[in-house]
Parts: sequence; C-alpha cells; structure tokens
Amino acid sequence: MSAWRVALETRALGSVSINVRITAVRKLAAEAADNGLLAPELAAGIARVKSAKSMGVRMGNWLSLKQAQALLNAPDITTTKGLRDRAIIAVLLGCGLRRSEVAALTMGHVQQRDGRWCIVDLFGKYGRVRTEPMPVWVKVAIDAWTIRVGVTDGYVFRPVNRADQVQGAVLSEKVVWQMLRPYAEAAGVPGIAPHDCRRTAAKLCRAAGGELEQIQLLLGHASVQTTERYLGTK
Repeated sequence: MSAWRVALETRALGSVSINVRITAVRKLAAEAADNGLLAPELAAGIARVKSAKSMGVRMGNWLSLKQAQALLNAPDITTTKGLRDRAIIAVLLGCGLRRSEVAALTMGHVQQRDGRWCIVDLFGKYGRVRTEPMPVWVKVAIDAWTIRVGVTDGYVFRPVNRADQVQGAVLSEKVVWQMLRPYAEAAGVPGIAPHDCRRTAAKLCRAAGGELEQIQLLLGHASVQTTERYLGTK
C-alpha cells in the first residue's frame, strides 16, 4: 500500500487526488475484512498507511456581498450586450456555474419544480449531472435578456456583435471569461475570474445558512473536501 502511494506521487498527482484514492482503498479493505474476505491484520495495515501531505492549496478570491452587487450592476443594461452580460454574471454569482456550464446552458435546463425555478439535469465536470435551484433575481435577469432578443429555445446566451446585435447561436466559454474582466475593473475588483464568482456563490450561500452538503450539491462536487476549499474553511 505504501509502495502504491509512492507510485501515485511519482505520477505527479496532487495530494487531494492521491488521498481520494487512498481513502477508497481503505474503505474497500475495511468492508472486505467485515465480510471475511480479507484478514483483519491486513485491513488494519492498510488503514495505517498515511495520507499524502498537502503542499499548499490555491485559495482563489471571494467577493463580499457589496462587491458582488457592484459587479452585477456594472453592465449597461440599456444595451443588448449589457443585458446578456448581467444575466451571465447573475448565473455565475447566483447559481455557481462553471464558465463551460454557462456557455452550455439551454432554455430547456431552466424549469419550474415545485413552484421554484431550477436548472435541471445540468451536465458538469466528469459527466456528473445535477439539478440546482435558481434564485428569482437570476431568473429575472435571464428573462430581461431572452425577451429582449427573442430567445425561446436552444442556448440561453448568444454572441453579440459590435452593432449590439445577436450573431450566432453558441457562446464560447472563452467569451464568458473575457466578458468579466472590464466589469470586474469597473466594480473595483480587478482580476476576478468566473471561478471566483463560483467560490463567491458558495460562500454567500454558506453565510446565508446553507448546509455544507447543500453547497456540495449546488457546485456538483464529488468530495465535500473540495467544497471546503471553495469556502476557505474546514
């Protein structure tokens, strides 16, 4: 088991990835021992193998509620592009979507369930599928954009040209990242990236009383430890 851990380290895997694998093997060994398929002393030896040491964690940035509001209000909503960009920022801050998920969001994803608006059956990282609630203010921002440009099906967000006209049916995730930069500077939070909005969504949800497991489901994380890192807490 120790040799296997060393082999994982030589593959340049991160400590979190290594520890996820080690934890899985520990649980398997314990269950095998409980069912008489593995000698108890072997299971105990596997359980004693130390986890990989963390060599530091990239923390990222979080916005305060006031900063998040300033970022949301930065786009000029008298323009078509401004309405689209505010809706994108609303989805980033209110739903915690990845930029790839924002680009892939369709009108079919936005549905009502039990009287509440949700994003239904969203495919995320590693093919995980999740359904998550959509705050009313996010739906209002999306409606302002879609009604303006007449989007009723297909992708929610579309490219907008320099003449402030919709041009094309698919928005690339690169545009989501580039779009955010000038608004972040205007809001006084330069350098903020879409993933920082995702972290902010998690932290604001936690501050509002959300449970850790709820936030894990919201973000589509397989491990609660990943969610803890997003919150910057243990």
